Amino acid sequence: MKRVVLFSWFCCLLMGAWAQQRPHYTQYIINPYILNPALTGIENYTDVKLSYRSQWVGFPGAPQTIYATMHTPIGKEDYRNSPTSFEVPGENPRGKQYWEDYTAAAAHHGVGATLINYKTGYINRYFATVSYAYHLGLSPKLNLSAGFAGGISGTTVDASKIELANPVDPAIGGVTQEFRKIKPELSAGVWLYSDDFFAGVSAQQIIPQKINLVSNDLYRSTLVPHIFATTGYRFAAGDDVNVLPSVMLRYIPSMPLFVDVNVKAQYHDRFWLGGNYRIKEGFAAMAGFNISNTLNVSYSYDVNNSKYLLQYMQRGTHEIVIGFLLGNKYGDLCPRRVW
Repeated sequence: MKRVVLFSWFCCLLMGAWAQQRPHYTQYIINPYILNPALTGIENYTDVKLSYRSQWVGFPGAPQTIYATMHTPIGKEDYRNSPTSFEVPGENPRGKQYWEDYTAAAAHHGVGATLINYKTGYINRYFATVSYAYHLGLSPKLNLSAGFAGGISGTTVDASKIELANPVDPAIGGVTQEFRKIKPELSAGVWLYSDDFFAGVSAQQIIPQKINLVSNDLYRSTLVPHIFATTGYRFAAGDDVNVLPSVMLRYIPSMPLFVDVNVKAQYHDRFWLGGNYRIKEGFAAMAGFNISNTLNVSYSYDVNNSKYLLQYMQRGTHEIVIGFLLGNKYGDLCPRRVW
């Protein structure tokens, strides 16, 4: 039965019906750069994130994602010009006084890079891109940035490991060993951010492309653009806790609209808890700890209850993200521009 399910995924890819052409992420709320290149260089330091995601745990061939992202500002002059020139009074660096003194970042550039490996059964997709963004101040507390990312995406299928009842199944035709295709990859986005809200729109896989394993046009996949729109608002629940509700819409042609509702609550600069509800899809719980001004870690657990998935695919999903704040000369424990 499991081999039948795995092969069904394979056939779906070939026939263009594979909805998960790109990896899914739960913790994009702490690394929105993974979805929108306009966030390139948004912070004062070099932001590095490493992540591992295991979907539908215990099911052979279930999706697994590994990624590494890095981005850094160029020519950015922020709210302090020395490590000791600005101190926020009190025990909570993200308290009321901090946000009252918040100022928009000066105009600057950002550059970054992303590596992603996404494996589902015998199908492996990988992405390697570099990004650029420009950040512009619109008002004393408001910034607008625009960015793009370009590189390559690749698809490999190890057909030699697929066991079929009919060894000449037309869906794989003459592919008996390993299939490889490399295509150009392009994404772009904009991001509006201030001291208490953000909003952004981005598009990934902008260039529609076809992947043909065999000459028969019946068995081919079309890689289509993925559109993301998100917005969130920060408000203070007292002087110790900041709460951030947000919403993300994900549009894929020929698919229903996906809607995520998120909430994150942060205590001082050290701990945060969060939740995610994917309408008609499932829900997740998240937590994170800022260990020091150079290291943080977070974890999420998803439960998928979509009626479109087989029972085997409704098992839990684990995702862990480890972050590094390099060149953090101001000693920030958590991001200033991405809460």
